[in-house]
Amino acid sequence: MGIGVTRSSRQATSSSSAEKRQHLLTTVLKDVSRAFYLSVRVLPSGMRESVAVAYLLARAADTIVDTSLIPTERRLEHLRSFRDIVDGECGLAARSELSTALADLQPTEGERNLLRALPEVFHLLDSMGSADARQVRSVVLTLTSGMLFDLTTFQPEKSGKLVALQTPEQTDEYCYLVAGCVGEFWTLMSIAHTPSLAHWEEREMSALGVRFGLALQMTNILRDIPNDLHIGRCYLPNSELERIGLTAEELLHPRNTAKARPLLGWGIHRTLDHFSAAEQYIAAIPRRNLRLRLAALWPLLIGLKTLAKLARSKDWLNPETRIRIPRRAVYGIIAVSLLCGRSNALTRLWIRRIRRDLERAIQAQ
Repeated sequence: MGIGVTRSSRQATSSSSAEKRQHLLTTVLKDVSRAFYLSVRVLPSGMRESVAVAYLLARAADTIVDTSLIPTERRLEHLRSFRDIVDGECGLAARSELSTALADLQPTEGERNLLRALPEVFHLLDSMGSADARQVRSVVLTLTSGMLFDLTTFQPEKSGKLVALQTPEQTDEYCYLVAGCVGEFWTLMSIAHTPSLAHWEEREMSALGVRFGLALQMTNILRDIPNDLHIGRCYLPNSELERIGLTAEELLHPRNTAKARPLLGWGIHRTLDHFSAAEQYIAAIPRRNLRLRLAALWPLLIGLKTLAKLARSKDWLNPETRIRIPRRAVYGIIAVSLLCGRSNALTRLWIRRIRRDLERAIQAQ
């Protein structure tokens, strides 16, 4: 009788753990990123959970950094504690303390739920195979280095002080820390979990993966220029602003939209150059690995369409202007890609058409 009860108890515990894991990797993930959720869900099963855990940890760290209800110095302390936990330097109590201190300060239910579940996300990291765990820890530490850069380079959001990065190289360095490293991580995980990628040259493909990440982050930077400016951050370099005779402060005024147009053009062309590397990356994925191709293809297409919409906008310096791809357009991308995603020729044709539309939009302004 005692053995039967113990067995039932174990089964119930196992079932509960499975339900928590499923909740984290579906509901919680979806609530904090619908776009990335799509890419994660389509990934091959062998790497899906590790990539999802890496994203959840990075998103939790980003949420900590964005907790504007507490001073910057306190956010820095919390972020450093988070990094220590990722690095294995803190015990279980530190996980609960971080979660308890920050969860109820978040403005959205998704962010609150993520931080409440943070100890469980760390538990998933602990239960991972050693090779995957090492890669997840490495990429999260790099990403949080980018977040430390944000907190220590720029002034507090309500300080009224605007700081611009100085050179294109500094912008690229920042983009690597917060996104390019993800392309590197994605490549290493793909090679480790996909036998058909054994022929990939790790260094070459990782370099393409980094540039893929730079393209996506530059897209985010260009799309979010007005909102970032209003919290004191200009990620576009001061050297390019000087070249067109503007200051970062002047970008705060939508009346300077036309004068700042060359800056947007510079950013779009630089981003397109990185997207060319992303195209090479996708073409190198064997056609039979459709899931892996789709997981990379969707953000590329969404990114290019976002750039095209941005290039057509006549009010892109206005913080009330939302540069977003409608959800129905995203579903359209998914539907068409299921039909032509295996074909390099059709994929290139599709991308070429979007790029032509984008180039025409730039020239028309």
